[in-house]
Amino acid sequence: MKQVTVYTTTTCPYCTLLKNFLAERGIPFREVNLHQHPEAVDYVVRSTGQMGVPQTEINGRWVVGFDPQRIMQLLQQ
Repeated sequence: MKQVTVYTTTTCPYCTLLKNFLAERGIPFREVNLHQHPEAVDYVVRSTGQMGVPQTEINGRWVVGFDPQRIMQLLQQ
């Protein structure tokens, strides 16, 4: 099974959309809220060069923003 980690913030509406999208499809994921885990911000920025959220890591590959089509592509590979 693919390992899915979603990096979020508390106030991000697109983060909520993404989490709902995954939950509705029964896709298990781990959430890392960057407000609660600021040490993870460096990891995300080093990995993607981006500070915005949501960012989703799927087996080491990244999706920046709420992009359901790309997420499903990576999950099916």
